[in-house]
Amino acid sequence: LTSGHAKRGLFTGQDFVYDAERDHYTCPAGQHLTKGAARSDRRAEGDAMDHYRNLTACLDCALKPRCTPTETRRVKRWVHEGVLDAMQARLDRMPDAMKIRRQTVEHPFGTLKAWMGATHFLTRTLAKVRTEMSLQVLAYNMKRMIQIFGVGPLLAAIRA
Repeated sequence: LTSGHAKRGLFTGQDFVYDAERDHYTCPAGQHLTKGAARSDRRAEGDAMDHYRNLTACLDCALKPRCTPTETRRVKRWVHEGVLDAMQARLDRMPDAMKIRRQTVEHPFGTLKAWMGATHFLTRTLAKVRTEMSLQVLAYNMKRMIQIFGVGPLLAAIRA
């Protein structure tokens, strides 16, 4: 959704429909864009994008002026995009799921933030911040268990 194609009057990625079974995109003209091999010398370290195109159909396509200013249209797809699609499908089936999730996690994070003085972490470097956060979460969980079970049953469970 970050492309400037819409501002220039060109088709956006939303106009191309992905078919997971056949592993290709269908363009607005009805042509199929298939996965092409990316040159290894142009591929960045950790680049996990597949490139889809149709070299022959783009050459004499009537919709080409609305599709791309270049010779052919290429559509990029993250190799793990299927995970995002599955998540979006679940959210479409259960629109209240994010509202419930937000309510569930906001209380612990709000509490932790208040304990920390509604400020930043006191340590530096990722390893130390992870440790600080882990200690905060441990303290939060211990306080919750004391509230739910009480001190006696909690100590008995720890000893067991």
